[in-house]
Amino acid sequence: ASPLPHPIFYAMGMDKGKIMAAVPQTPMETPWGAPLVWGDSHSSAQRRAAFAQHKVHVGLLALAVGTYGPFVRRFLSSAETYFLPGQMVTYYILTDSPHSLDPPIRLGPERQLKVVPVTELPGWDRLAHRRMALLAEAINDLFSSEVEYIFCADVDQEFVASVGEEILGDLVATLHPELYGMPRSSFPYEAEEVSSACVEEDEGDYYYTSELYGGLVSEVNKLARTCSLLILQDHANGVVARGLEESYLNRYLIDHRPTCVLSPEYNWWDSELTADVPVQRIVSLGRQCKAYDKKRREEHKC
Repeated sequence: ASPLPHPIFYAMGMDKGKIMAAVPQTPMETPWGAPLVWGDSHSSAQRRAAFAQHKVHVGLLALAVGTYGPFVRRFLSSAETYFLPGQMVTYYILTDSPHSLDPPIRLGPERQLKVVPVTELPGWDRLAHRRMALLAEAINDLFSSEVEYIFCADVDQEFVASVGEEILGDLVATLHPELYGMPRSSFPYEAEEVSSACVEEDEGDYYYTSELYGGLVSEVNKLARTCSLLILQDHANGVVARGLEESYLNRYLIDHRPTCVLSPEYNWWDSELTADVPVQRIVSLGRQCKAYDKKRREEHKC
């Protein structure tokens, strides 16, 4: 029997077993009235046009430590092609291997790269406990007055289609591609009451990915500071949230609903659970490799 389509498409109709998907049939707004962004929609075109008359300065921050170092050049080169073309962008790379950026990547006009040395944090679990704190420290110490907006992205991603001004907002979150359209009961929220990231059964609208979020510098600073304090508090009490950093991010975004929600176009990988989207704009190479079987991992050198 053919597998059932992802729930996002239940209301879109089927034609001889094929999913008929079109951007106008996808939700364009969250239950609380924030835009739900699809890049090729009319509303996104309007949002881009609103910024066409003036420049904005946007920061794109990624942490490249340990085994993530090799991804940084691909991340930056793809961002040069697709991330906010025509706008002023500063890339902030927090890394324990500054030499991985030698020779420097050639950047376009009004683009600059700032490398911020950090101490090596071996092990993904340790990195997840420290990343929010590093972000909060960087905002306070380095670039709070340099950029208007800041986006935090996992470095093991690649921009593969245009990501424009439609993503700009006061507080921006991105929908998890394997959980968008799925029932609330399937969301991997933290359930343990002892955790500061705990989400009650009657809370939560969406499940957000930690691979891309951002907004105004002041808003991202509040998010990072709040989450880092809760993470450190739980860590001191021997409490580890189910989804590590992502659990605290989702807890925060329930209490402070985002003013702009990006569709799974902006964080996507190919797996049996991932919703089909009209365009893939940012692909998670790291999660893509995890979705492969052993043979495909070897083929793609994961």
